[in-house]
Amino acid sequence: MKKSLLVIPFSVLVHLCIINSVLYFMTPATYLAGGNVLYYNLAWLFITFSFNYYPTERRERFETNLARYFKLLGLFGLSYFALYGFKSNVVYPFEYRASVFLIICFFLTAYRSFFYWMRTKYRLYGGNFRNVVVVGRDKNLKKIRKVFDQPELGYRYKGFFDDKPSGSPTYLGKMNDSFKYILENDIDYIYCIASKLSKKELEYLVTFADNNLKKLMIIPDNKEIFSRSMSIQLYDTIPVLAMRKSPLELDYAPVIKRAFDIVFSSLVILMVLSWLTPLLFVLMKSESKGPLFFKQKRNGVNRKAFWCYKFRSMTVNKEANTAMATKNDMRVTRIGKILRKTSIDELPQFINVFLGEMSVVGPRPHMESHTEKYETSIDKYLVRHFVKPGVTGLAQIKGYRGEIIKKADIVNRIRLDIFYTESWSMGLDLSIIFSTVVNAVRGEEKAY
Repeated sequence: MKKSLLVIPFSVLVHLCIINSVLYFMTPATYLAGGNVLYYNLAWLFITFSFNYYPTERRERFETNLARYFKLLGLFGLSYFALYGFKSNVVYPFEYRASVFLIICFFLTAYRSFFYWMRTKYRLYGGNFRNVVVVGRDKNLKKIRKVFDQPELGYRYKGFFDDKPSGSPTYLGKMNDSFKYILENDIDYIYCIASKLSKKELEYLVTFADNNLKKLMIIPDNKEIFSRSMSIQLYDTIPVLAMRKSPLELDYAPVIKRAFDIVFSSLVILMVLSWLTPLLFVLMKSESKGPLFFKQKRNGVNRKAFWCYKFRSMTVNKEANTAMATKNDMRVTRIGKILRKTSIDELPQFINVFLGEMSVVGPRPHMESHTEKYETSIDKYLVRHFVKPGVTGLAQIKGYRGEIIKKADIVNRIRLDIFYTESWSMGLDLSIIFSTVVNAVRGEEKAY
Protein backbone atom coordinates (compact mmCIF):
# COMPACT_ATOMS: atom_id res chain seq x y z
CA MET A 1 0.00 0.00 0.00
CA LYS A 2 1.59 3.25 -1.18
CA LYS A 3 0.52 5.36 1.77
CA SER A 4 1.43 2.67 4.29
CA LEU A 5 -1.57 3.47 6.47
CA LEU A 6 -1.24 0.29 8.50
CA VAL A 7 2.42 0.72 9.50
CA ILE A 8 1.80 2.77 12.65
CA PRO A 9 -1.13 0.66 13.99
CA PHE A 10 0.88 -2.49 13.28
CA SER A 11 3.93 -1.14 15.15
CA VAL A 12 1.79 -0.11 18.12
CA LEU A 13 0.27 -3.59 18.21
CA VAL A 14 3.66 -5.32 18.01
CA HIS A 15 5.09 -3.17 20.80
CA LEU A 16 2.15 -3.86 23.08
CA CYS A 17 2.32 -7.59 22.29
CA ILE A 18 6.01 -7.65 23.24
CA ILE A 19 5.44 -5.83 26.52
CA ASN A 20 2.38 -7.85 27.52
CA SER A 21 3.85 -11.21 26.50
CA VAL A 22 7.09 -10.76 28.45
CA LEU A 23 5.27 -9.51 31.55
CA TYR A 24 2.65 -12.26 31.39
CA PHE A 25 5.15 -15.12 31.10
CA MET A 26 7.83 -13.74 33.42
CA THR A 27 5.89 -11.82 36.10
CA PRO A 28 2.35 -13.24 36.06
CA ALA A 29 1.71 -12.49 39.75
CA THR A 30 2.07 -8.74 39.28
CA TYR A 31 0.95 -8.56 35.65
CA LEU A 32 -2.47 -10.07 36.39
CA ALA A 33 -2.99 -8.28 39.71
CA GLY A 34 -5.59 -5.52 39.88
CA GLY A 35 -5.46 -3.08 37.01
CA ASN A 36 -1.78 -3.59 36.26
CA VAL A 37 -2.44 -4.77 32.70
CA LEU A 38 -4.20 -1.51 31.94
CA TYR A 39 -1.44 0.45 33.68
CA TYR A 40 1.38 -1.07 31.60
CA ASN A 41 -0.42 -0.50 28.31
CA LEU A 42 -1.56 3.04 29.08
CA ALA A 43 1.92 3.95 30.32
CA TRP A 44 3.48 2.83 27.03
CA LEU A 45 0.86 4.59 24.90
CA PHE A 46 1.04 7.80 26.91
CA ILE A 47 4.85 7.97 26.75
CA THR A 48 5.14 7.10 23.05
CA PHE A 49 2.51 9.58 21.96
CA SER A 50 3.97 12.26 24.24
CA PHE A 51 7.28 11.77 22.41
CA ASN A 52 5.46 11.71 19.06
CA TYR A 53 7.36 8.48 18.53
CA TYR A 54 5.31 6.65 15.92
CA PRO A 55 5.12 9.09 13.01
CA THR A 56 8.43 8.51 11.23
CA GLU A 57 9.99 10.61 8.50
CA ARG A 58 10.79 9.09 5.13
CA ARG A 59 14.52 9.69 5.66
CA GLU A 60 14.55 8.13 9.13
CA ARG A 61 16.75 5.09 9.69
CA PHE A 62 17.40 2.78 12.64
CA GLU A 63 20.14 5.07 13.99
CA THR A 64 18.06 8.23 13.52
CA ASN A 65 16.64 9.70 16.74
CA LEU A 66 18.21 6.96 18.84
CA ALA A 67 18.47 9.47 21.69
CA ARG A 68 14.68 9.90 21.66
CA TYR A 69 14.23 6.14 21.57
CA PHE A 70 16.45 5.58 24.61
CA LYS A 71 14.68 8.37 26.48
CA LEU A 72 11.40 6.66 25.70
CA LEU A 73 12.72 3.38 27.14
CA GLY A 74 14.04 5.24 30.16
CA LEU A 75 10.68 6.84 30.94
CA PHE A 76 8.86 3.56 30.42
CA GLY A 77 11.38 1.95 32.77
CA LEU A 78 10.60 4.56 35.42
CA SER A 79 6.87 3.90 35.10
CA TYR A 80 7.53 0.14 35.15
CA PHE A 81 9.51 0.29 38.41
CA ALA A 82 7.26 2.97 39.91
CA LEU A 83 4.40 0.48 40.00
CA TYR A 84 6.30 -1.61 42.53
CA GLY A 85 6.73 1.40 44.78
CA PHE A 86 3.05 1.30 45.61
CA LYS A 87 3.12 -2.37 46.63
CA SER A 88 3.66 -3.36 50.25
CA ASN A 89 4.62 -6.96 49.45
CA VAL A 90 7.43 -7.64 47.00
CA VAL A 91 6.72 -10.71 44.85
CA TYR A 92 9.81 -10.54 42.65
CA PRO A 93 13.27 -9.29 43.74
CA PHE A 94 14.62 -6.14 42.13
CA GLU A 95 17.30 -8.00 40.14
CA TYR A 96 14.66 -10.21 38.53
CA ARG A 97 12.41 -7.24 37.71
CA ALA A 98 15.37 -5.43 36.19
CA SER A 99 16.18 -8.42 34.00
CA VAL A 100 12.55 -8.55 32.84
CA PHE A 101 12.70 -4.90 31.83
CA LEU A 102 15.96 -5.48 29.93
CA ILE A 103 14.34 -8.36 28.05
CA ILE A 104 11.49 -6.04 27.05
CA CYS A 105 14.03 -3.47 25.84
CA PHE A 106 15.87 -6.17 23.88
CA PHE A 107 12.76 -7.31 22.00
CA LEU A 108 11.58 -3.74 21.36
CA THR A 109 15.01 -2.85 19.93
CA ALA A 110 15.10 -6.07 17.89
CA TYR A 111 11.73 -5.16 16.37
CA ARG A 112 12.96 -1.62 15.62
CA SER A 113 15.96 -3.07 13.79
CA PHE A 114 13.78 -5.59 11.91
CA PHE A 115 11.26 -2.89 10.96
CA TYR A 116 13.84 -0.62 9.33
CA TRP A 117 15.56 -3.57 7.66
CA MET A 118 12.27 -4.73 6.12
CA ARG A 119 11.33 -1.21 5.06
CA THR A 120 14.68 -0.82 3.31
CA LYS A 121 14.24 -4.14 1.49
CA TYR A 122 10.69 -3.19 0.50
CA ARG A 123 11.85 0.11 -0.96
CA LEU A 124 14.77 -1.49 -2.77
CA TYR A 125 12.24 -3.74 -4.54
CA GLY A 126 10.21 -0.68 -5.58
CA GLY A 127 7.62 -0.33 -2.82
CA ASN A 128 6.67 2.72 -0.76
CA PHE A 129 8.25 5.15 -3.25
CA ARG A 130 7.65 8.84 -3.95
CA ASN A 131 8.10 10.52 -7.33
CA VAL A 132 9.90 13.85 -7.06
CA VAL A 133 10.92 16.70 -9.35
CA VAL A 134 12.89 19.87 -8.69
CA VAL A 135 11.82 23.27 -9.99
CA GLY A 136 14.83 25.54 -10.42
CA ARG A 137 18.53 24.75 -10.41
CA ASP A 138 21.49 25.97 -8.35
CA LYS A 139 24.36 24.45 -6.35
CA ASN A 140 21.90 22.81 -3.96
CA LEU A 141 20.57 20.50 -6.66
CA LYS A 142 23.66 18.25 -6.62
CA LYS A 143 23.51 18.03 -2.83
CA ILE A 144 19.85 17.08 -2.70
CA ARG A 145 20.35 14.57 -5.50
CA LYS A 146 22.65 12.64 -3.16
CA VAL A 147 19.63 12.10 -0.92
CA PHE A 148 17.27 11.19 -3.76
CA ASP A 149 19.78 8.69 -5.16
CA GLN A 150 19.75 6.56 -2.01
CA PRO A 151 17.30 3.79 -3.02
CA GLU A 152 16.58 2.75 0.56
CA LEU A 153 14.89 6.13 1.15
CA GLY A 154 12.27 5.44 -1.52
CA TYR A 155 12.62 8.53 -3.71
CA ARG A 156 12.31 8.35 -7.48
CA TYR A 157 13.96 11.44 -8.89
CA LYS A 158 12.48 12.29 -12.29
CA GLY A 159 14.50 15.39 -13.11
CA PHE A 160 14.52 19.18 -12.86
CA PHE A 161 13.00 22.20 -14.58
CA ASP A 162 14.86 25.45 -15.17
CA ASP A 163 14.53 28.35 -17.59
CA LYS A 164 18.20 28.01 -18.45
CA PRO A 165 18.56 25.08 -20.90
CA SER A 166 20.85 22.24 -19.86
CA GLY A 167 22.39 19.22 -21.53
CA SER A 168 21.86 17.12 -18.41
CA PRO A 169 19.91 13.88 -19.02
CA THR A 170 17.65 14.82 -16.10
CA TYR A 171 16.72 18.23 -17.56
CA LEU A 172 12.95 18.19 -18.23
CA GLY A 173 12.35 21.65 -19.66
CA LYS A 174 11.51 25.18 -18.63
CA MET A 175 9.74 25.89 -15.36
CA ASN A 176 6.41 26.56 -17.06
CA ASP A 177 6.55 23.02 -18.46
CA SER A 178 6.64 21.57 -14.93
CA PHE A 179 2.92 21.90 -14.20
CA LYS A 180 1.76 19.65 -17.03
CA TYR A 181 4.54 17.15 -16.35
CA ILE A 182 3.69 16.94 -12.63
CA LEU A 183 0.02 16.16 -13.36
CA GLU A 184 0.73 13.62 -16.13
CA ASN A 185 3.47 11.70 -14.28
CA ASP A 186 1.92 11.28 -10.85
CA ILE A 187 4.53 13.39 -9.05
CA ASP A 188 4.23 13.33 -5.25
CA TYR A 189 6.81 15.90 -4.12
CA ILE A 190 7.82 19.18 -5.76
CA TYR A 191 11.13 20.58 -4.53
CA CYS A 192 11.47 24.26 -5.33
CA ILE A 193 14.73 26.27 -5.39
CA ALA A 194 13.38 29.53 -3.96
CA SER A 195 16.21 31.69 -5.29
CA LYS A 196 15.29 30.80 -8.90
CA LEU A 197 11.65 31.93 -8.71
CA SER A 198 10.06 35.36 -8.40
CA LYS A 199 7.53 36.06 -5.67
CA LYS A 200 4.65 35.72 -8.16
CA GLU A 201 5.99 32.43 -9.56
CA LEU A 202 6.46 31.04 -6.06
CA GLU A 203 2.91 32.04 -5.05
CA TYR A 204 1.53 30.33 -8.15
CA LEU A 205 3.51 27.16 -7.43
CA VAL A 206 2.15 27.08 -3.85
CA THR A 207 -1.42 27.47 -5.17
CA PHE A 208 -0.85 24.80 -7.83
CA ALA A 209 0.47 22.31 -5.27
CA ASP A 210 -2.42 22.94 -2.87
CA ASN A 211 -5.05 22.60 -5.58
CA ASN A 212 -3.59 19.36 -6.92
CA LEU A 213 -2.72 17.62 -3.65
CA LYS A 214 1.02 17.77 -4.23
CA LYS A 215 3.57 18.20 -1.47
CA LEU A 216 5.68 21.33 -2.00
CA MET A 217 9.13 21.55 -0.38
CA ILE A 218 10.86 24.94 -0.61
CA ILE A 219 14.66 25.06 -0.51
CA PRO A 220 15.63 28.58 0.64
CA ASP A 221 18.59 30.55 -0.66
CA ASN A 222 21.28 29.59 1.85
CA LYS A 223 24.17 31.77 0.67
CA GLU A 224 26.36 28.76 1.57
CA ILE A 225 25.94 29.34 5.31
CA PHE A 226 23.72 26.45 6.34
CA SER A 227 25.00 24.01 8.95
CA ARG A 228 23.70 20.96 10.81
CA SER A 229 23.21 23.02 13.94
CA MET A 230 20.62 25.22 12.27
CA SER A 231 16.96 25.09 13.24
CA ILE A 232 13.92 26.83 11.85
CA GLN A 233 11.50 28.77 14.04
CA LEU A 234 8.25 30.51 13.21
CA TYR A 235 7.68 34.10 14.30
CA ASP A 236 3.97 34.36 13.50
CA THR A 237 4.10 33.27 9.82
CA ILE A 238 7.71 34.27 9.20
CA PRO A 239 10.29 31.43 9.14
CA VAL A 240 13.47 32.39 10.96
CA LEU A 241 16.66 30.31 10.83
CA ALA A 242 18.56 29.90 14.10
CA MET A 243 22.23 29.48 13.19
CA ARG A 244 23.39 27.69 16.33
CA LYS A 245 20.94 25.29 18.02
CA SER A 246 21.98 22.69 20.59
CA PRO A 247 19.89 19.75 21.83
CA LEU A 248 20.70 21.09 25.31
CA GLU A 249 18.39 24.03 24.58
CA LEU A 250 15.34 21.76 24.50
CA ASP A 251 12.99 22.25 27.46
CA TYR A 252 13.65 18.88 29.08
CA ALA A 253 17.36 18.50 28.27
CA PRO A 254 18.85 20.91 30.86
CA VAL A 255 16.63 19.38 33.55
CA ILE A 256 17.72 15.83 32.71
CA LYS A 257 21.40 16.77 32.47
CA ARG A 258 21.34 18.80 35.69
CA ALA A 259 19.51 16.05 37.61
CA PHE A 260 22.10 13.54 36.42
CA ASP A 261 24.92 15.91 37.41
CA ILE A 262 23.55 16.34 40.93
CA VAL A 263 23.06 12.61 41.50
CA PHE A 264 26.41 11.60 39.98
CA SER A 265 28.45 14.31 41.73
CA SER A 266 26.75 13.58 45.05
CA LEU A 267 27.74 9.91 44.79
CA VAL A 268 31.35 10.79 43.99
CA ILE A 269 31.56 13.30 46.84
CA LEU A 270 30.00 10.96 49.41
CA MET A 271 31.51 7.66 48.30
CA VAL A 272 34.98 8.72 47.07
CA LEU A 273 36.02 12.21 48.15
CA SER A 274 34.82 11.66 51.73
CA TRP A 275 37.63 9.18 52.46
CA LEU A 276 40.11 10.03 49.69
CA THR A 277 40.51 13.69 50.71
CA PRO A 278 41.94 13.10 54.24
CA LEU A 279 44.14 10.29 52.92
CA LEU A 280 45.67 12.50 50.22
CA PHE A 281 46.05 15.34 52.72
CA VAL A 282 48.35 13.18 54.85
CA LEU A 283 50.32 11.89 51.84
CA MET A 284 50.81 15.33 50.31
CA LYS A 285 51.94 16.94 53.56
CA SER A 286 54.57 14.23 53.94
CA GLU A 287 56.05 15.06 50.52
CA SER A 288 55.74 18.80 49.88
CA LYS A 289 54.47 22.02 51.37
CA GLY A 290 51.31 23.63 50.10
CA PRO A 291 47.53 23.26 50.18
CA LEU A 292 45.66 20.04 49.43
CA PHE A 293 43.55 21.68 46.75
CA PHE A 294 44.69 23.72 43.80
CA LYS A 295 42.18 26.23 42.46
CA GLN A 296 42.40 28.12 39.22
CA LYS A 297 40.18 30.62 37.41
CA ARG A 298 38.74 29.04 34.28
CA ASN A 299 36.07 30.08 31.81
CA GLY A 300 32.72 28.35 31.91
CA VAL A 301 29.36 28.71 30.19
CA ASN A 302 28.96 32.06 28.40
CA ARG A 303 32.67 32.65 29.15
CA LYS A 304 31.88 33.32 32.82
CA ALA A 305 34.91 32.72 35.07
CA PHE A 306 34.75 30.35 38.05
CA TRP A 307 37.18 28.71 40.48
CA CYS A 308 38.00 25.22 39.20
CA TYR A 309 39.21 22.80 41.89
CA LYS A 310 41.78 20.00 41.64
CA PHE A 311 43.97 18.01 43.99
CA ARG A 312 47.37 19.71 43.92
CA SER A 313 49.77 17.66 41.81
CA MET A 314 52.65 20.15 41.57
CA THR A 315 54.89 21.99 43.94
CA VAL A 316 53.70 25.52 44.62
CA ASN A 317 55.00 27.72 41.77
CA LYS A 318 54.37 31.15 40.24
CA GLU A 319 53.66 29.78 36.74
CA ALA A 320 50.72 27.56 37.76
CA ASN A 321 48.13 29.90 36.24
CA THR A 322 49.97 30.66 33.01
CA ALA A 323 52.05 27.64 31.96
CA MET A 324 50.49 24.29 31.15
CA ALA A 325 52.18 21.19 32.45
CA THR A 326 54.45 19.46 29.97
CA LYS A 327 55.85 15.97 29.67
CA ASN A 328 58.37 15.23 32.44
CA ASP A 329 57.49 18.57 34.08
CA MET A 330 59.78 19.04 37.09
CA ARG A 331 57.00 20.81 38.99
CA VAL A 332 54.95 17.59 39.28
CA THR A 333 55.42 15.76 42.60
CA ARG A 334 55.75 11.99 42.97
CA ILE A 335 52.20 11.70 44.28
CA GLY A 336 51.14 14.17 41.62
CA LYS A 337 52.37 11.86 38.87
CA ILE A 338 50.08 9.11 40.17
CA LEU A 339 47.16 11.51 40.51
CA ARG A 340 47.59 12.84 36.99
CA LYS A 341 48.12 9.43 35.41
CA THR A 342 44.84 8.14 36.90
CA SER A 343 43.01 11.51 36.59
CA ILE A 344 42.32 11.39 40.35
CA ASP A 345 43.49 15.01 40.58
CA GLU A 346 40.32 16.03 38.68
CA LEU A 347 37.90 14.50 41.22
CA PRO A 348 37.40 17.73 43.25
CA GLN A 349 35.74 19.17 40.15
CA PHE A 350 32.67 17.17 41.11
CA ILE A 351 32.26 19.88 43.75
CA ASN A 352 32.06 22.34 40.84
CA VAL A 353 29.51 20.03 39.23
CA PHE A 354 27.40 19.91 42.39
CA LEU A 355 27.51 23.72 42.62
CA GLY A 356 26.30 23.99 39.02
CA GLU A 357 29.49 25.57 37.63
CA MET A 358 30.40 22.47 35.62
CA SER A 359 28.79 19.34 34.27
CA VAL A 360 30.01 15.74 34.44
CA VAL A 361 30.44 15.78 30.66
CA GLY A 362 31.21 18.78 28.50
CA PRO A 363 34.09 20.68 26.89
CA ARG A 364 37.04 20.86 29.29
CA PRO A 365 37.43 24.34 30.85
CA HIS A 366 40.54 26.24 29.85
CA MET A 367 42.62 28.74 31.80
CA GLU A 368 41.61 32.37 31.27
CA SER A 369 44.93 33.10 29.56
CA HIS A 370 44.29 30.32 27.05
CA THR A 371 40.76 31.50 26.36
CA GLU A 372 42.08 34.99 25.61
CA LYS A 373 44.70 33.48 23.31
CA TYR A 374 42.54 31.06 21.35
CA GLU A 375 39.32 33.06 21.01
CA THR A 376 41.07 35.32 18.49
CA SER A 377 43.27 32.74 16.79
CA ILE A 378 41.00 29.67 16.55
CA ASP A 379 37.83 29.86 14.45
CA LYS A 380 34.59 29.22 16.39
CA TYR A 381 36.54 28.70 19.63
CA LEU A 382 33.88 30.37 21.79
CA VAL A 383 31.11 28.07 20.52
CA ARG A 384 32.23 25.59 23.21
CA HIS A 385 31.15 28.13 25.83
CA PHE A 386 27.48 27.78 24.90
CA VAL A 387 27.37 24.80 27.31
CA LYS A 388 28.80 24.09 30.75
CA PRO A 389 32.36 22.76 30.84
CA GLY A 390 32.80 19.15 31.94
CA VAL A 391 34.99 17.01 34.14
CA THR A 392 35.48 14.91 31.03
CA GLY A 393 34.55 15.39 27.40
CA LEU A 394 34.41 13.95 23.90
CA ALA A 395 37.74 15.47 22.88
CA GLN A 396 39.48 13.89 25.87
CA ILE A 397 38.32 10.32 25.14
CA LYS A 398 39.32 10.77 21.49
CA GLY A 399 42.90 11.48 22.51
CA TYR A 400 42.96 15.28 22.22
CA ARG A 401 44.08 16.05 25.74
CA GLY A 402 47.15 17.26 27.48
CA GLU A 403 49.86 19.57 26.22
CA ILE A 404 49.09 21.62 23.11
CA ILE A 405 52.19 21.28 20.93
CA LYS A 406 50.88 22.26 17.51
CA LYS A 407 47.84 24.17 16.27
CA ALA A 408 46.13 20.98 15.10
CA ASP A 409 45.90 19.83 18.75
CA ILE A 410 43.63 22.70 19.78
CA VAL A 411 41.78 22.82 16.42
CA ASN A 412 40.77 19.15 16.68
CA ARG A 413 39.84 19.60 20.32
CA ILE A 414 37.52 22.51 19.46
CA ARG A 415 36.06 20.57 16.53
CA LEU A 416 35.01 17.74 18.86
CA ASP A 417 33.75 20.17 21.49
CA ILE A 418 31.48 21.80 18.91
CA PHE A 419 30.31 18.40 17.68
CA TYR A 420 29.36 17.55 21.28
CA THR A 421 27.31 20.74 21.73
CA GLU A 422 25.44 20.02 18.48
CA SER A 423 24.93 16.30 19.09
CA TRP A 424 24.31 16.00 22.83
CA SER A 425 22.27 13.11 24.16
CA MET A 426 22.20 11.30 27.49
CA GLY A 427 23.48 8.21 25.71
CA LEU A 428 26.48 10.16 24.42
CA ASP A 429 27.23 11.39 27.95
CA LEU A 430 27.12 7.87 29.35
CA SER A 431 29.43 6.52 26.64
CA ILE A 432 31.93 9.33 27.33
CA ILE A 433 31.86 8.57 31.06
CA PHE A 434 32.43 4.87 30.39
CA SER A 435 35.38 5.58 28.08
CA THR A 436 36.84 7.99 30.63
CA VAL A 437 36.75 5.36 33.36
CA VAL A 438 38.39 2.80 31.04
CA ASN A 439 41.15 5.27 30.13
CA ALA A 440 41.73 6.12 33.80
CA VAL A 441 42.04 2.43 34.69
CA ARG A 442 44.56 1.99 31.88
CA GLY A 443 46.49 4.93 33.28
CA GLU A 444 46.57 7.14 30.19
CA GLU A 445 48.48 10.15 31.46
CA LYS A 446 47.37 13.68 30.73
CA ALA A 447 49.30 16.88 30.94
CA TYR A 448 46.82 19.34 32.35
